[in-house]
This record gives sequence, C-alpha cells and structure tokens, in this order.
Amino acid sequence: MTGTSVAPMPEELSPRRIARRLAQIAIAVAVVVAVVVLGPGLGDLRHQLSRAAPGWLAGAVGLEVLSALSYVIVFRAVFCQRMSWKLSYQIGMSEQAANSVLSVSGAGGLALGAWALHRGGMSTEYIGRRTVAFFFLTSLANVGGVIVFALLYAVGALSNDRNEVLTYGFGAAALAATAIVLALPMVLARDPAALRRSSEASGRVARVLRYMRYTLGQGIRDAVRLLRQRSIGVVVGSVGTMVFDIAVLGVSFRALGYSPALGVLVVGYLIGQLGGNIPVPGGIGGLDGGLIGVFALYHQPLAVAAGAVLIYHATSLWVPALLGTVAFVQLRRTLSREHQPARMCAPMAEPIEVVQRPALVS
Repeated sequence: MTGTSVAPMPEELSPRRIARRLAQIAIAVAVVVAVVVLGPGLGDLRHQLSRAAPGWLAGAVGLEVLSALSYVIVFRAVFCQRMSWKLSYQIGMSEQAANSVLSVSGAGGLALGAWALHRGGMSTEYIGRRTVAFFFLTSLANVGGVIVFALLYAVGALSNDRNEVLTYGFGAAALAATAIVLALPMVLARDPAALRRSSEASGRVARVLRYMRYTLGQGIRDAVRLLRQRSIGVVVGSVGTMVFDIAVLGVSFRALGYSPALGVLVVGYLIGQLGGNIPVPGGIGGLDGGLIGVFALYHQPLAVAAGAVLIYHATSLWVPALLGTVAFVQLRRTLSREHQPARMCAPMAEPIEVVQRPALVS
C-alpha cells in the first residue's frame, strides 16, 4: 500500500490536545517548584540549587542542542539519506518537541514524523518499517550501553561498582531483550500458510495483523541491514543522541560541584531513564523519580543527585521543546508550500532484498 494521499494530522497532535498537555506540564512544573521552594526537609536541595554554577548550566544547554541535532542525523540516515537537511531538521526536531510535550513514551514524536513523511510523499509501508527500524536503533544505543558498561565492570575495566545486583541484573535483562528482538523476524515469518487461512477466515482485522507482523519483521531487518552497512549517520546519530544527553546530566552534577564516577553516571542514567516511560506530562515525576532513585541505589549524595536531575530534566525538556516548536511551524509551512518534498525517497521504499511478502491491507 503506497498511500501518498493527503493524511490528516493525528488526533494526539491536534492544537487542542497539545495545548492541554502544555497546561498540564505548566501545572506539574509549578507544583515541583513549589515543593522545592517551600517543602520542609529540602533545605539541602535548595542549597545545592542556589549555588549551581552558571557556566556549567550554559554548557548543559549547549550539550542538549548537540543531542537534539544528533537525533536529526540518525533520523535522516534511517528514513532517507537523500532527503534535504532542511526537511530532516524540521521533522526530526518537531518529533523531539512532541516527545517532550506528549506523555506517550516517544510515540507522539513517531506519530508526528509518520504524518509529516506521509504528507511529504513517502509510502505508508516504508514509513512503517523504517519507523520500527528507527525505534530499534535509537533504543539499541541505550540498551547496548547498559550491556557494555556491565561488561566493563565484569572484566575489571571499571571498578568500585556500588550496586552489582542492579548493574548485572539490568545488563543481563538488556542482553536478553536484544536477543529476543533480533529473533523476532524469524518468529514472525513462520507458517505463512496458516496466516493466509487466518486472513481468509477473519477478514480485515486479520489482514491488519498480518501487515503489522510484516512491518515489524521488515523494520527489524532494515535496522540490522543498516548496522551491517556501517551507516555513519546511524552510528553517529544514535550514539551521539545518547552520549550528549548523558553529558548533560554529568554537567548538571558538575554545576553543583560534584562528579560521579563514569560508570555510575552512565549506568545510572541508562537505568533511570526507564522512569520516563511512565505516562505523565513531560515525564515530570516519572523520569526524575527514576533517576534519583537509581543514583540513591548507587549510593550517591541524595541532595546533589536530586538537584542535578532537576537541572538535567529542565534542560532536556525545554531545549528540544523550544527548538522543536519553531521547527514544527517551519514544517507546516514547508508541507503547505511544497508538493511532496520527500518524494525523492520513493524509490527507496521498495525492499532491498527479496523476501516473502504477505498481502497487505487493501
């Protein structure tokens, strides 16, 4: 299915929905500020925040900009290396604004990107499989980081692990999750005859499920293929997005005059980020609680960790939101002014290698 007709904007990206999310984020931020300023027993936290070094705070903003730009690089590398950098920036940065505003664990940004690419002339099938590849590759950087640093602790390259159960437990879980995802294409491709019988018996719902199976399997294959091709954009973009974001957290600690060990910083960041999957506006509370809790388990000073996490979250929330909002306004103008600006990517929408392809939704 090619589907290059004009598609309506997803409901979750409607101005009314976004305005409501922004209001929820504003309320959540106000509550956090009130608790920090007025809450009893938080004198140490207030003291830490009051002495934050402005130079390091400015450095955190700069590093977050680099992380956001790295996201644009991997976005272009996965979806279409012939797409103009202008359009790639507008879509990639708009996605990050949606991820900052919408509390749907990154799905809001992916929905916005899919809508923009479809409006730009890219086929629905290709968008689906490359969205799966994009999500896998950007997640792989974080999951791979947990595995690598657990191994570094295991072989003694890093010392003084403050919580071995947490480090090795999440390292093993990350390794198992990676193996399961890599095996999915083979699992999903099994017994096509049974799938055809199911489709004939159940009609449209079964065909939709078959299309989803096909998209998921081909998306993972596309991701593996890009890794085998050693795509510079994929490697630099996905790793850069993570590394610069970790650096923002490290600089946030440094602004308070404290520097955790490298292993603690990286592993604490990668595990603590799971708190951002809690569906709350802007990740406020979920991400903060996850990071602070993990650093506490790694025996870091609680007041310093809380202050650094609050600085980090404020930076990682508002920098992409502001840049992405401007990019989204520009994107709307581009899509209204240019007819299918992503149509040069259409030839790339066909599968690169021959596979047994199920019937898609008619």
